[in-house]
Amino acid sequence: MDVKIKEFEGVYYPREDSHLLAGVVDKKARGDVLDLGTGSGIQGITAALKGCKVTFADIDRKAVEAAMKNAELNGVRGSFVLSDIFDGIGSKFDTIIFNPPYLPSDGIKQRALDGGRGGRELIDRFLGLYKDYLKPAGTVLLLESSFSGYEKEVEAGAKILANGHYFFEDLVVLELL
Repeated sequence: MDVKIKEFEGVYYPREDSHLLAGVVDKKARGDVLDLGTGSGIQGITAALKGCKVTFADIDRKAVEAAMKNAELNGVRGSFVLSDIFDGIGSKFDTIIFNPPYLPSDGIKQRALDGGRGGRELIDRFLGLYKDYLKPAGTVLLLESSFSGYEKEVEAGAKILANGHYFFEDLVVLELL
């Protein structure tokens, strides 16, 4: 899909991880979609362009505003919510998309990159909650890095839908049911 994204100061601009995930979103997203940690909005916009009903959510007000402007730039509509993980979410979804911060905190200054200790703090919070927000037969598209130890989810039954090696890390898009 040809998604137009404008860069906004302080908001994560799509890089390799975003594009890897967007390729899977284009193929797999369906129905009611939650783009959690929306950032620029690229994932939700990709889903909306294929006909999904999208809720864009982020903890950062600047990111929610950027996603709203980028959605408008691409001629798509959606709901825009300020939310820390699922705190501002009140419904269930067919598809949940999450490209979380996954780098270990050591020296990281940008919230969009800081995954906490071991790079897993937000991922582990998400994993403990997502089933309460997923409709029956729903799916999660989760991006992880070799830094955050995605093998843990694979051992628990997650399926690798896409992967790539970029610079100093391996990235994967996992499907969780």
